Amino acid sequence: MSAEKFKEQIQSAFSFTGKSIVLGGPVYDKKNITGIHVKLPLSTVNRHGLIAGATGTGKTKTIQRFAEALSEQGVNVLLMDIKGDISGIAKAGSDNPKIKERMDLIGVPWTPSEYPVELMTISNEKGVRLRATVSEFGPVLFSKVLELNENQEGAVAIVFKYCDDKKMPLLDIKDVRAVLQHLSGGEGKKEIEKNYGTISPASSGVIMRKLLELEQQGGDKFFGEKSFEVEDLLQKNNQGKAFINVLRLADIQDRPKLFSTFMLCLLAEIYSKFPEAGDKGEPKLVIFIDEAHLIFKEASKALMQQLETIIKLIRSKGVGIYFCTQAPTDIPDIILSQLGTKIQHALRAFTAKDRKDIKLVAENFPSTEFYKTDQLITELGIGEALVTVLSEKGIPTPLVHTMMCAPQSRMDVLTPAEQDKQVAYSAIARVYNEEVDRESAYELLNKKIQADEEPVEEKKASKKIVEEEQASSIGETIKNIAGSSVAKTIFKEVTRGLLGVLIGKPSRSSRSGRRNSLF
Repeated sequence: MSAEKFKEQIQSAFSFTGKSIVLGGPVYDKKNITGIHVKLPLSTVNRHGLIAGATGTGKTKTIQRFAEALSEQGVNVLLMDIKGDISGIAKAGSDNPKIKERMDLIGVPWTPSEYPVELMTISNEKGVRLRATVSEFGPVLFSKVLELNENQEGAVAIVFKYCDDKKMPLLDIKDVRAVLQHLSGGEGKKEIEKNYGTISPASSGVIMRKLLELEQQGGDKFFGEKSFEVEDLLQKNNQGKAFINVLRLADIQDRPKLFSTFMLCLLAEIYSKFPEAGDKGEPKLVIFIDEAHLIFKEASKALMQQLETIIKLIRSKGVGIYFCTQAPTDIPDIILSQLGTKIQHALRAFTAKDRKDIKLVAENFPSTEFYKTDQLITELGIGEALVTVLSEKGIPTPLVHTMMCAPQSRMDVLTPAEQDKQVAYSAIARVYNEEVDRESAYELLNKKIQADEEPVEEKKASKKIVEEEQASSIGETIKNIAGSSVAKTIFKEVTRGLLGVLIGKPSRSSRSGRRNSLF
């Protein structure tokens, strides 16, 4: 096929009337085609996407530049930084001959730039602390997080209903534990039997263990106040650039339950609070989930169902979700089918399984007469990718070998001192990093128990006083009786009877005579 035909097809496919983002420049027969850019329409960014490729092929830099371009267009970004290597987006990049050469080939100017950034955390990393209360999850979602069966879900529903009726806020894990202990035994059990039902010891025990497991993975830091408001992800700076929110997750790679909990909460909260935007207009927020294979590898059935539902519905809220992983096969087919933009960096075929996977990956892309896709995937250089996006009409564009644009910010991490400075200058960090532990179910139950125990203690004290007085009175009476003639007579008779028993049984005749005398 001729280069002219290729150029004509790509130019026609990637010519958009509305706003767009330049991803890079096309490559044909290992040569850059100047004068044409591979672009992504801003109106289809919320149709979700995939960024895939082997380690070291340039995925992270593609994500970084993509996020920069969105910020420049006024679209906010939430970056889930699993590896901890993207925080440098807050600082301008340094001049580099290789970057200049690349951008000259693409035909796009390159200017070192810094971008407005919020560092965020759900663990012990530095940044704005993201929290949520247990009440905000609701009984259904909270049960899914704990992976409970129907009986155990019913027990959780009782806990939530009881707390709603008694005006007891459920804020953190210790609140849930306290209420569950109260309702599964003693006075609390009697209290709920009539109006709510009972909680079996087996269900209570399982839920307690699940709470402990969640707590050990960091849930005690995530659940609580002040609860994060998702609208704060939509900040803009004075120049109109949208904030890039970098959620630092480097220390929770081995804690999948905490991460899946956060994902469930965040997506549900965004879907419920963001206004309906429809298919038209610019997106409000784009979420990049780096190292997504870690999520799906450990994902519970509940998380998978939730993600599937969210992917289908959340785009109507002006939100796009981009999964970044090593191979498209890491993403479940039902979710992969919902992703409109696909950016595929190189894959390496070291084994027979690798070659088989590459053929499957190639089949996920639109067929093309210009490339042997399965072969080209293994030959792509660093910072090169196969790209297909949705046009403004929602039609997939032809697959194109693309040299990707380089980031304009620092391609390295922030130093600890720079991180501290970034957090210190954050307006919302001052709001959310203040620890709040207001009166909730745990404290209210303790007060109730203490109030119930006080009358009991008073009764015990009164009873003790009465018993002591009675004992004293009886003692005096015994003293008075002991000296009387009646007492002496009784004493003699008792003594005689005891001696008779000890010495031996009386004869039959004597027993008979005694029996007769009794009548």
